[in-house]
Amino acid sequence: MKKSEQAVENHKNRYTCSGAVLCAFAEDAGLSEDKAVELSRSMAGGRMIKCGAVLAAEQVLKEKYGEESGSLIDEFERRFIEKNGSAVCKELKGIETGKMLRSCRGCVTDAAEILEQMLEDS
Repeated sequence: MKKSEQAVENHKNRYTCSGAVLCAFAEDAGLSEDKAVELSRSMAGGRMIKCGAVLAAEQVLKEKYGEESGSLIDEFERRFIEKNGSAVCKELKGIETGKMLRSCRGCVTDAAEILEQMLEDS
């Protein structure tokens, strides 16, 4: 199973958006699953401005590439916004507008697929 598919399965199995992505890519980030779950808790449930799936994917890039991750994070976010119209949780969910741009599961899918492609390309 591809890691992007694992992220979606994680979300189906009641992982948070951030936990679904971070746990699927924990090995790439050099993290244990327990550490990935712990890190993901602060990113989920609309606690942050950005989508939790986006934050988790960016965390994977930070952990894997360290100081060299800045341009990769910018590229990841550009691709995600291009596909979804935003990387802001409340905008994606349509909280203020009533118009959902993307479901949480959709955000997990897109973040994981973009991250997987970027990891394969680098």
